[in-house]
Amino acid sequence: MDWTRHGREWPNRGASRFIPCRPHRWHVQEAGEGPTILLLHGAGGATQSWRGVFPILARDHHVIAPDLPGQGFTRLGTRSRSGLAATAEDLWTLCDDQGWRPDLIAGHSAGGAVALQMALERPVSGVMGINAALGTFDGLAGFLFPAMAKLLAATPFVPSLFARMSGNEARVKELLASTGSDIGPEGVHLYRLLTGDPGHVDGTLLMMSQWRIEPLLDALPRIACPVRLLATGNDRTVPPRVSREAAARLPRGEYVELPGLGHLAHEEQPARLAGMIADFLKDVPAGT
Repeated sequence: MDWTRHGREWPNRGASRFIPCRPHRWHVQEAGEGPTILLLHGAGGATQSWRGVFPILARDHHVIAPDLPGQGFTRLGTRSRSGLAATAEDLWTLCDDQGWRPDLIAGHSAGGAVALQMALERPVSGVMGINAALGTFDGLAGFLFPAMAKLLAATPFVPSLFARMSGNEARVKELLASTGSDIGPEGVHLYRLLTGDPGHVDGTLLMMSQWRIEPLLDALPRIACPVRLLATGNDRTVPPRVSREAAARLPRGEYVELPGLGHLAHEEQPARLAGMIADFLKDVPAGT
């Protein structure tokens, strides 16, 4: 996405800056002082996903929210490092470059999987997943989905075509309704900007095409830090059983279910979710 075109209407834009850190040029929002919380959005989203949560947490915490590679305003430096393991590794490289030491990593959907992958690679005090995308596709879909995304990502005109098809308001409303969440007119507008941008669509397709969740699922018993997985009863994207089953395999896993909210719970009730993130960090002080 083009910051000169869309930056003026981006939520929390005063906290935004751009960081060249190989291999990407990252868009990051950073604010506040105190324990450090790293917020990771899901596939197809960006920092706007945390627009309500971010300023609440920044009152008492040092909060960092990046756009993941190729999504939002983060510019890809290579097309080969958009998968789960590479994204986690590159985020740690960014943290090292900036001197950040996250106490808590909170991730939504695919961002929840990235958070766990980061915790697998280095010690953190805790991880919170919000409707974390920790499931596999069953049967033929499990074979076709990555292959199809890879094919689409490799076809030059597809991102532009998809953006034209998906960037209208009615289509965006339909897509958001399918998640089980109602996030209001501002949320619809921001997702319309994202889905209507060929670069963002391309970055999302690359992430999907390179996504491999099985190694992380096999490694869940090796993640030593406390992990709280929140699932919502009205999520039509990631069934609550996915988080429940993953929590059971984590040595210090905990499962919490919230009724009445959809996949984008943190956008529906940002104050509530920000409070839950802050409360969990209090339960897992640094060094645990």
